[in-house]
Amino acid sequence: MKAVVATDQAAEAAGITLAQRPEPTPAINDVVVAVHASGFVPAEWEWPSTWVDRSGHDRAQGIIGHEFAGVVSSLGYGTTGFSLGQRVFGITDWHRDGTLAEYAAVEARNLAPLPGDVDFTVGASLPISGLTAWQGLFQHGRLQAGQSVLAHGAAGAVGSVVTQLAREFGAYVIGTGRAADRQAALDFGANEFLDLDLDDLNDTGGVDLVFDVIGGDIQRRSASIVRPGGTLVSVVGPVEARPVDGLAIDFVVESVPSQLVEIVDRVRDGRLRTHIGTVATLDDAIPALNPTERRKGKTVIRVRP
Repeated sequence: MKAVVATDQAAEAAGITLAQRPEPTPAINDVVVAVHASGFVPAEWEWPSTWVDRSGHDRAQGIIGHEFAGVVSSLGYGTTGFSLGQRVFGITDWHRDGTLAEYAAVEARNLAPLPGDVDFTVGASLPISGLTAWQGLFQHGRLQAGQSVLAHGAAGAVGSVVTQLAREFGAYVIGTGRAADRQAALDFGANEFLDLDLDDLNDTGGVDLVFDVIGGDIQRRSASIVRPGGTLVSVVGPVEARPVDGLAIDFVVESVPSQLVEIVDRVRDGRLRTHIGTVATLDDAIPALNPTERRKGKTVIRVRP
């Protein structure tokens, strides 16, 4: 089968190639999915699981991509809850071969049914961005109605979902980004927008929850505006700066099928819009995953027409 594999950690995106790999066979409790579309997170180059397995052994020629939508093509021994031909979406295990391939083996517990009225491209764009936003806001951020949220990267793949979910649950959302992102952030529901190149975060007057997708100096500046009892939630690794009188939490997103159902239901009824940027075929995946300029939204690779 065709698959996009990582060959050189130092080269990052420049070291990926389209190769022929054997089709996976399902292990116990696995599902093999005929992948129709796969999302991609550029931060995969920084994840140890891209390059080594759980035993620390080199994952030479590992298949990248970890979110997808497709159709069940075979079931492993003992697998229940899914049937051949069923539409599904979800996240694969970080340490296993991924989803930028014609087929992917996935543990059944990481899958949710994909409704027939949701396009595969949309379905593939949802798992990582949607679950990251959901878990960061509600599990780790403990968001409550009436609170204020500073959503960094509010026009991006994750930030746009953070903005929409926070607004739905009654929060006041201050979105951030570059000047060119202002209108998109407001269109996704931000009450206000701060230009990170020009505006002072202290102008917010303090917030209850910071959702950080950037890190570095932006994270350090953000920690200082968290109100007493508030929370800074980060998805970019260990938190470098902590609020004086609040919590700082970093987390790795997990596949929770019940949350995937909540997210896709919101897409179906119009409460949530996914932000898809570039869409390319598997044959054209290499340049799409190795852009020469900044791109907005989620990159999705259509594996099957």
